[in-house]
Amino acid sequence: MGSGFGFNSMGEFNLEAKWVIDPKLLFVGPKIGEGAHAKVYEGKYKNHSVAIKMVPNGDTPEEIAKRNGRFAREVAMLTKVEHKNLVKFIGACREPVMVIVTELLSGGTLRKYLLNRRPRSLDMHVAIGFALDIARAMECLHSHGIIHRDLKPENLLLTADHRTVKLADFGLAREESLTEMMTAETGTYRWMAPELYSTVTLRQGEKKHYNHKVDAYSFAIVLWELIHNKLPFEGMSNLQAAYAAAFKNTRPSADDLPEELALIVTSCWREDPNARPNFSQIIQMLLNYLCTISPLEPIIPPRIFASENAVFPPQSPGLSSLMPVRRDFGETPNTPAENTRGSFFFCFGQCTDRESGV
Repeated sequence: MGSGFGFNSMGEFNLEAKWVIDPKLLFVGPKIGEGAHAKVYEGKYKNHSVAIKMVPNGDTPEEIAKRNGRFAREVAMLTKVEHKNLVKFIGACREPVMVIVTELLSGGTLRKYLLNRRPRSLDMHVAIGFALDIARAMECLHSHGIIHRDLKPENLLLTADHRTVKLADFGLAREESLTEMMTAETGTYRWMAPELYSTVTLRQGEKKHYNHKVDAYSFAIVLWELIHNKLPFEGMSNLQAAYAAAFKNTRPSADDLPEELALIVTSCWREDPNARPNFSQIIQMLLNYLCTISPLEPIIPPRIFASENAVFPPQSPGLSSLMPVRRDFGETPNTPAENTRGSFFFCFGQCTDRESGV
């Protein structure tokens, strides 16, 4: 695949040297997140604060092969893309457990940020700025033929100053091809596109055709949530929400939105995937709407980012055009969390093959 990275059906792979993590230099701290397939820890690598995602090896041969394959795909895609709104990939290693190391974003998840503000809504400029960050990250992925398939607030992280959103967790991401049939059981039900369901209950692992427009649907639900700061399909369970969206064409209400903004949201969650806009179009619509709510405000020049990937179109300003320019280009090295938790770190290189590595 990209960046000199390849793997076979059993998940074995050779990683380009610059991406190989030396486990002896990896120090693992407190757990900061957990999902269905992995746990995430705060840590240190070469004296830099990092996030460490550990993937258990599995117990059965089938489970081991499946997890190895998922790990290999995720690392392969992380080596292919780089963007200011994607969590920065630092490296990975296979032993003593499967590990993916990325930059540490101390601002927490978008889910936590929204919950802490409820019942208050976000300022509209902030909500649209966050939406632009997310849309630009998705535009980057799609330009490389990658479908994320699990776009939701839990997989969106904020920088320490809460001004920038970055997309994380490529565990369910896949490369898109016209002939590939992909598993239907992906993503999180409340944010999943209706075409991920058939007219009968889907069996685990059932194959189904779909394309990158599933991410546009998920983006619409996230955008609605950013604007209202409410749980979409409130009062329904995750499965009830998915059933209502798939079989009744139910969507959260957009009646209280300004016409231009309602058009963006409703066009992204259209039932017909082909009728949904792509992310280049979504970005332009968001920028146009931003101009309508800030017609008299002076334009602050966006920060200049050195890009190593010449194929990307110019960055959208996101929140950087709405807030003062920062002088630093990353997270503050010594955050309060590090100062208070530092004594809990231990050397990952001394670990055995314990499942979580801690």
